[in-house]
Amino acid sequence: QVQLVESGGGLVQAGGSLTLSCTGYGIIFRNNHMGWYRQAPGKQREWVAAISIISSTSFADSVKGRFTISRDNAKNTLYLHMNNLKPEDTAVYYCNTNPAYFKWGQGTQVTVSS
Repeated sequence: QVQLVESGGGLVQAGGSLTLSCTGYGIIFRNNHMGWYRQAPGKQREWVAAISIISSTSFADSVKGRFTISRDNAKNTLYLHMNNLKPEDTAVYYCNTNPAYFKWGQGTQVTVSS
């Protein structure tokens, strides 16, 4: 059974930075296209960033130039490095395959204050 565990969220002021982590159990990240997603209050979950098996990356227009995604194969951990955070980045952030296939984890809350 696959389990995805996100961490690293918190409260940050606009313009600040955070790095989120996602550890996978029962899944080998380097063998899957992986992604980060987020869900803001009252909105649908949306795709944020992805990293392919060959480590090519892609980003939603709303975060392009501010977020980067990386993967540590030895730790089987996925990261989302978020810079120049904006209040509209406030959401619960999740990782999953890209496209999403497995049960969602609990997510990690990111709150950006203005």
